[in-house]
Amino acid sequence: MDDFLDSLYPELTLETDDIIMSIAVKKDYSKIQDFDKRKEEFIKDLNEFIQEFSETPESDDFMKYFDD
Repeated sequence: MDDFLDSLYPELTLETDDIIMSIAVKKDYSKIQDFDKRKEEFIKDLNEFIQEFSETPESDDFMKYFDD
């Protein structure tokens, strides 16, 4: 089943000094012809995703992982 999902969505791994995040991209950005606009749209969607996640109970649960 994972191979099937891998073929449906391109994956991206983002890494900083503090975080490694793997993302499966469901939106078809190829419809946006202009490279700069496509990148801008992806970054906008990524920021919206992070904002939405920050407002979920799952984000609170995740932060509780670091409680003593």
